[in-house]
Amino acid sequence: MFLNPYHTQTGSTIRITSQQASDFAKRVAGDFNPIHDAGARRFCVPGDLLFALVLNRFGLSPRMDFRFRNMVGDGKPLCLVEGEAGQVEVKDDEGRLYLEVERQGQASHELALIEAFTRRYVAFSGKNFPHVLKPLLEEQGVMFNPKRPLVIYDSMGFSLEHTELADPALELIDARLEVAGKRGDVTLDFHILDRGETVGSGSKKLVVSGLSAYDATAMDAIVAEFYRLKAAYESEQPA
Repeated sequence: MFLNPYHTQTGSTIRITSQQASDFAKRVAGDFNPIHDAGARRFCVPGDLLFALVLNRFGLSPRMDFRFRNMVGDGKPLCLVEGEAGQVEVKDDEGRLYLEVERQGQASHELALIEAFTRRYVAFSGKNFPHVLKPLLEEQGVMFNPKRPLVIYDSMGFSLEHTELADPALELIDARLEVAGKRGDVTLDFHILDRGETVGSGSKKLVVSGLSAYDATAMDAIVAEFYRLKAAYESEQPA
């Protein structure tokens, strides 16, 4: 199972180390957000990894809505719990809630489909920065703190006409940023395709914190560092 390197399961408990989370972000998502770096002061597990673990455990439903409540730290013991009405909660051993999932419709548990859908969704998410966020921030004249960038998931959801997908893909159709003081809410709308035909749609919301006036020089340096880290990481990977 392709998620095995990115978590450790003992009984009903899952743990994700900062290194496992960082490897998932970089290898699977192409995400070099510094809050997912092993050893980062404000480290958190990527929301996409929690998303992937839920789909792997409970299947792909025609309609799914995810609400991220708290950030998961290094090695935090997690339980994925299914409620009587089919809802899923990701909690720690003290009952702290990290993710809520609402599901509707008959779920598919076909492993090849779930892996393909997960990989395509996560790769789509990995393009948030700089491809989508930089133009939005520049347009609004704001940017995150270059020394402590914080961009996190708030929620996401999608609806499918069916789950009999042969070659799923995601296509961004709209992106917008609403600024309120030092906080920015980013909404990304997308279509879900299968062999080129639209079979569903979805939307996700990100929160950008610590906004200040846009600085083109500082942003260019952040983007350059992103690509430097990406190239360095890829060069270290075995052929």
